[in-house]
Amino acid sequence: MKTPVRVLLALLGAFIQAMGLCNIHAFAEVTEGGVLGATLLLENWFAISPALSALVLNALCYFVGWRTLGREFLLYSAISGVGYSVFYAMLAPFAPLWPALAASPLAAALVGAVFIGVGAGLCVRVGGAPGGDDALAMAISARLHIGVQWVYLFTDVLVLGLSITYIPLPKLAYSLLTVVLSGQIIGWLQRPGKAG
Repeated sequence: MKTPVRVLLALLGAFIQAMGLCNIHAFAEVTEGGVLGATLLLENWFAISPALSALVLNALCYFVGWRTLGREFLLYSAISGVGYSVFYAMLAPFAPLWPALAASPLAAALVGAVFIGVGAGLCVRVGGAPGGDDALAMAISARLHIGVQWVYLFTDVLVLGLSITYIPLPKLAYSLLTVVLSGQIIGWLQRPGKAG
């Protein structure tokens, strides 16, 4: 896959992921696993600001990813991560495109999973990671030679399981549905082979 195509796919993935989080999850209160969920957990348990914990956790995950996956990984991760932030900032001032999803947590979980799975999956497909947990999942998958979708599942379920200490069980069930489906979609998009 040629570099311009990889850059466009990374940006497209970042845009799709930003659409899902900004227009669905943020309004339906469906949470995520991974770094986002861990930052909320640390805030509730130890009153550590997500602004600080996200910075530290993402930096650690990207460091692990870089050590395992190399310099090219950092380039496509920077494109994906910066693209996601820019797209989210552009979308945030506007009302959600599908406000009715906020009233239906099941629909929000299903539709949100598609957006997150396809968005992150495209970024992972080209060799980048839009977030720290994506970097960690890619690195663990490469080291242990297991599907990235199973790494996502393990880390997300771990974080969501710990989140039961402050999130009501029904909301966690919808969040679990989202992370299981999105992780499987990411694995499916990565499966055709490594970008190169």
